[in-house]
Amino acid sequence: MRGESCTGKTRTAFEAVQVHLSDWQLVFPKNAKGLLTLLDADALVPRTVLWLNETQNFLIGTDGEEVAAALHSRLEVPGPVVVLCTLWPEYHRTLTATPDPATDTDAHPLARALLSQAKPVDVPASFAPAALKDLRVSSDRSLATALSTSTGGRITQTLAAGPQLVDHYQQATGPHGPYGHAVVTAAMDARRLGHTSLLPAALLKAAAPGYLTEQQRATDNGDTWFSHALDYAREKVRGVAAALEPVANPDGTMGALPDVYRLSDYLEHYARTNRRYTCPPESFWTAIRDAAASTADLNALAEAASSRLRYRIAADLYQSAAGSGDTSALLELARLRWQAGDTAGAERLEQRVADAGDPDALFKLAWQRKQAGDVAGAKLLVQRAAGAGQPDALREVARLCEEAGDVAGAERLYREAADAGSIYALQELVRLRCKAGDTEGAERFARQAADAGDLSLLGELARWREEAGDLEGAERAFALFRSARPREEAGDAEGAERFARRAADAGAPDALLELAEGREEAGDVAGAERLYREAADAGSSDALRYLVRLREEAGDAEGAARFAQRAADFGDPDTLWELALAREKAGGAEGVERLYQRAADSGSMYALRELVRLRAEAGDKEGVKRLCQRAADFGDPTSIGWLTRLRDEAGDPEGAKRLWRFGLEADGSPARPW
Repeated sequence: MRGESCTGKTRTAFEAVQVHLSDWQLVFPKNAKGLLTLLDADALVPRTVLWLNETQNFLIGTDGEEVAAALHSRLEVPGPVVVLCTLWPEYHRTLTATPDPATDTDAHPLARALLSQAKPVDVPASFAPAALKDLRVSSDRSLATALSTSTGGRITQTLAAGPQLVDHYQQATGPHGPYGHAVVTAAMDARRLGHTSLLPAALLKAAAPGYLTEQQRATDNGDTWFSHALDYAREKVRGVAAALEPVANPDGTMGALPDVYRLSDYLEHYARTNRRYTCPPESFWTAIRDAAASTADLNALAEAASSRLRYRIAADLYQSAAGSGDTSALLELARLRWQAGDTAGAERLEQRVADAGDPDALFKLAWQRKQAGDVAGAKLLVQRAAGAGQPDALREVARLCEEAGDVAGAERLYREAADAGSIYALQELVRLRCKAGDTEGAERFARQAADAGDLSLLGELARWREEAGDLEGAERAFALFRSARPREEAGDAEGAERFARRAADAGAPDALLELAEGREEAGDVAGAERLYREAADAGSSDALRYLVRLREEAGDAEGAARFAQRAADFGDPDTLWELALAREKAGGAEGVERLYQRAADSGSMYALRELVRLRAEAGDKEGVKRLCQRAADFGDPTSIGWLTRLRDEAGDPEGAKRLWRFGLEADGSPARPW
């Protein structure tokens, strides 16, 4: 069940289980470790529903990939078993997106492979007007009250007390309200910037003072303010939900875990939207350094600080993580030392990374050495990382073997890399097997890639079969992938649509998307748009992009903007940015800046950059400075270029140099040298 917070995902799932699986067992693990214990004990017997509410809590974090692998293994055993998940769209996007091999680290390959087997059922943020006219709504007192007090059909949020919870947070009244507000805001910032573990009370207490005014800090009792603040934050709104919730003991005994809390999902979602352009105060970062729950949290918050140009703060956090033995944090710390001009310090840290022998860190270090021009040193490090089994390093050494003419050696290394989890190595193996004429071997590797979450190779394989005249083999591969094109090209349009809809029902809406593309290429724009709409309704964000373009080409500016906004609502604000960019390129300047602003407000970093450009072209230096500061607080590392340029143009080249090296302080002022 995919949908935003408080849209009714859990209730919808509950109703489905109650109606269809009421005589099955239900298992409800509380955390990743509990789930792993359950699976290790082989306790998930047939006719069991495994309920993973807020699935991101199981698949993101230190145990996430182990959980994904264990679930994948259980699904390969005879059932019947139902694994029922609830996910926010942004988490689903994070866990299923295929990373760019040139720039991104593949953080969730096993989670992506697991979720690629699922059919997302989208739970919309609001009910359609027709549904709200249903007599059952007006005849039910609770629903009728929710309807009369909601806007835009968002009755489930009202029923879940979401808006009231926000109001309780925003209008923090009474003698203890401001202190509760500060504690909750610190929790919001921790969660939205990457602290995935439970929130320690010590962290919230240390962070909160930076969110208070001097008068508020001076007038409250230093001994009791935090306990009163927690009371306010834990107060149930309408008896339903609190900003901070206690956490039950995972061992099943009565009582809550001491001194840790969980932030309300609704407030976390609210913070990701309403605080995306706010950088936390100094006290927050110090609290993270001293009280973060894990090195993973420290590294995530350090990365968030670095992308916001808070280099000193990032270095401080990486130093804490490195002190716990994390070699990847050492490498990031070395990068910041290089940027600050501390060559000797950076080299000492890199040597510590090399001495530690961590294969992932060795490979990252090799990449950095290559970027610095040290090709020979990079090759040595890559070979060391490959010798330790690092999949990307194995793939790189395989590429070098292939370039040297040793195809057999290359394939052996590609196989090792694939066994170690590299999807890109599987791509290379498919290519080599096809080149050798071994279509059966190529299909075997393509299937392996599909199991790991990359379906594209099956599509390529199907096209190769089709080109070879093997229509039946092509359709078999397409059935595993996403396409109905063979039937379409054979003249069976009706059969092609049936096939594509079956694929969409099985969780592959791209079958409809590809069929729509073919219709559009053939000139059937109306038929294409109909299929694009079906694909969008089945969960394809790419289909929404096509619909934006078709509506724009048809002169329906309002319809195009509506589809773009729909994409933004489902976690893809860049569609709005692309629409604004297309209108600007077409010469339609009117309303373009407003559209960029909407995209930026929805979370598009690219749109924010375009706004900076427009203000610069208009000669509005203050506007540029204001937007660049906003971009920095949002987490756009490229904003450092604009900020240093502004300082240079203002006649302060030394200040520009210092800014480039040392970044900003927590409050946005130029950082002191560190």
